[in-house]
Amino acid sequence: MAKGWTARDIGDLHGKTAVITGASSGLGLHCSRALAAAGAHVIMACRNLDKGAEARQTIQAELPDAELELQALDLADLGSVATCARTLTERGEGIDILLNNAGVMAVPLSRTADGFEMQIGTNHLGHFALTGQLLPRLRAGARVVTVSSQAHRLTPGIDLDDLNWERRRYRPWQAYGDSKLANLLFHNELHRRLTQAGRNCTAVAAHPGYAATHLQFVAAEQKQSRVEAMFMHVGNTLLAQSGQMGALPSLYAATAPAVAGGDFIGPDGIQQMRGYPTTVQSRRMAQDPERARQLWQRSLALTGVDFVIDN
Repeated sequence: MAKGWTARDIGDLHGKTAVITGASSGLGLHCSRALAAAGAHVIMACRNLDKGAEARQTIQAELPDAELELQALDLADLGSVATCARTLTERGEGIDILLNNAGVMAVPLSRTADGFEMQIGTNHLGHFALTGQLLPRLRAGARVVTVSSQAHRLTPGIDLDDLNWERRRYRPWQAYGDSKLANLLFHNELHRRLTQAGRNCTAVAAHPGYAATHLQFVAAEQKQSRVEAMFMHVGNTLLAQSGQMGALPSLYAATAPAVAGGDFIGPDGIQQMRGYPTTVQSRRMAQDPERARQLWQRSLALTGVDFVIDN
């Protein structure tokens, strides 16, 4: 692994297609710019198409030849997920990189269009359903990158019998940790199933460390909490690395030749908060094959999406 790897080290991606969720801002925007700069055809999957259009214009002002297109996708609505997947499938175009990046963090209790708790529904179940429906379009050698977080260490464990927080007192940070732990369990089970099926696709996970993006302010905005917004501003100013640096683990996971299936990529600095991409370790619970299998089965039941993994 090259020390100090940056987006400038991405190889030629002409002829490759990347789908990036949450591409209108934050890490998704930085990843879209970097992959387009390397020549990829980037499909920016966004919930808000107006914001997506502004993001695309921002990139094209810098990179006039960038191949960028918008695709509507609301991960908090399985109908929108199915429409997005159907649209991309009917075009017949293969996918080389599926970057499951979008997410919400520590928001007040709310429900998705399908009745799921918003964080597990958006961060995990929406991406689970999207990945399952796009698997047939993945080309040989494709990579599925699932973005998790160090917050996967914040939860004592996912309650599979109350995944949607219907019987417990809601704790937004624990629910966020649940969703990020679910990302890693999904990633590990997907890697196991791809390997078992002999499918020539690679499942990789990544986390950005502590990166300064708008994600930290969404919950404060929804609560209309100036105190929380100020706290997040101080943290972003004093502790966080830039969004460009935070995007590097995802970009490395998506493109670097040294990456292997099942890898987890994060920053190489102290406590994995900052730095350049390297292979890191998740907590033991995220690597539990039985817990991953149970979450997979529960996710199948909740989304109604099956995974056709065989070639």
